[in-house]
Amino acid sequence: MWLILRQELKMNKEHGYLGNSHVKKDGVITPWTQDEIIEYKKCMEDPVYFAKKYCKVIHLDRGLVNFELYPYQEEMFDHFNSNRFSIVLACRQSGKSISSVAYILWFSLFHSEKNVAILANKGATAREMLARVTLMLENLPFFLQPGTKALNKGSIEFSNNSKIIASATSGSSIRGLSINLLYLDEFAFVENDAQFYTSTYPVVSSGKDTKVIITSTANGIGNVFHKIWEGAMQKTNQFVPFRVDWWDVPGRDETWKQETVGNTSQLQFDQEFGNTFFGTGDTLIDAETLLKLRAKNPKRVNGDCLIYEDNVKNHEYLMMVDVAKGRGQDYSTFNIIDISTVPFQQVAVYRNNRISPILFPDIIAKFATAYNNAYVIIESNDQGALVCNGLYQDLEYENMHVESATKNSGLGVEMTRKVKRIGCSGFKDILESNKLDIVDEQTIIEISTFESKGNSFEASNGNHDDLVMNLVMFGYFASSSFFNDMTDINIKDMLFKQRMDEIEADVLPFGFTDDGLNDIPPEVDKDRLGWALSDKWDLN
Repeated sequence: MWLILRQELKMNKEHGYLGNSHVKKDGVITPWTQDEIIEYKKCMEDPVYFAKKYCKVIHLDRGLVNFELYPYQEEMFDHFNSNRFSIVLACRQSGKSISSVAYILWFSLFHSEKNVAILANKGATAREMLARVTLMLENLPFFLQPGTKALNKGSIEFSNNSKIIASATSGSSIRGLSINLLYLDEFAFVENDAQFYTSTYPVVSSGKDTKVIITSTANGIGNVFHKIWEGAMQKTNQFVPFRVDWWDVPGRDETWKQETVGNTSQLQFDQEFGNTFFGTGDTLIDAETLLKLRAKNPKRVNGDCLIYEDNVKNHEYLMMVDVAKGRGQDYSTFNIIDISTVPFQQVAVYRNNRISPILFPDIIAKFATAYNNAYVIIESNDQGALVCNGLYQDLEYENMHVESATKNSGLGVEMTRKVKRIGCSGFKDILESNKLDIVDEQTIIEISTFESKGNSFEASNGNHDDLVMNLVMFGYFASSSFFNDMTDINIKDMLFKQRMDEIEADVLPFGFTDDGLNDIPPEVDKDRLGWALSDKWDLN
């Protein structure tokens, strides 16, 4: 027996790639036994069988071991094999990456003339995944190996003319290449993800059978991974979703969860293990409210305006307008809100970063008129003043907000620090109190990435806040007496009462004593008291 083993080792060394006795070099022909032929056929037809019986992985405690797939990992293999576009949202340490590596190896070994690209946020991460492929390859018997033409830290080329390359996610990483399987690892953490995906998609879409596998844990709202996942869940794109939750992993139970939360935090657990898409930072709107926001498909599209609800006779509408320079950077936007009933309804959204401020008044007038001559509130800073004058004077649209009668032009609202602070406070409390329904996807993304910066709130890096500034303007206007006159709805009184009801509901289970707050004397400013009772309003 030792003689046979010694002979096999000698043969493998002679037939190995560059002295690596574990990797069969190109051109080597090894005779197959009948059993090996049967095994090869089984592996070729079933990637799960191949991975379980022949793939090896490094276990943290046990070293090199057979790849023992969990049931959800077997389902993941079938998912990859059955779908052209796969997206996986998986909790941390669930084995999504190693499962993908095993599938990539199977795909390359048993399919000729295929190019596979492993792309990660950093080149080192992609090369580490390729090293895992190499480890699995080195532990395969020779009869399953087609032969290796080239093997290095950045690529593997097999004798069947299939090739695996590893690279960082940059716009030029696979440009000009013909890719049959694209794997994007931890795509939610890729920098400049939109630019990368835009440049990569033509490469993918050029082939009719090209597969795309995207895996990641959740990392906030607004990135490309989140957009693709939401689209997959709503069936508005070609991707088919696959989800791995913390309880799918054997050994993770409620006790494990509580221990993990105790060692970290509930927020961190929800993000890393709970597959929860929180905002990217310290957002204006709390996480609980963000999680409730659900985008809807528009009823129709009119140019750059998404129509979610048609106008209703006798309903009152507000149009909040933000003006950009039209040079392809920031966006000129407007939001139309139905203020006739509570909760207020977002009914139409416009967004365009190329429209000239000179032409924008015509578009505003068109849609404002369509929504029962909506009351138009324009941010008058910079180019906004030009739009205000164009709408009011040139087009003679008179149903506009006049903030000041003392200035030469009091049209619109100048966005000062004070106005923004009041607007942020008003918008925050209205949305968190379920008094406003937001249904536009891009608006939800901007709300979810509108975070604290210094003493104010702005869009997080790589995102925009033009649509959310419409809503900040809405929050400012809704706090005014003029809004009460228009709607017979006193937002401050409404929120005050809701806040008092919440306080009472919290106190009652423990016994409630009348402290006189329900009988507030007339000389007390109830609005000011309402603000004081709410810790949400201190945004300084």
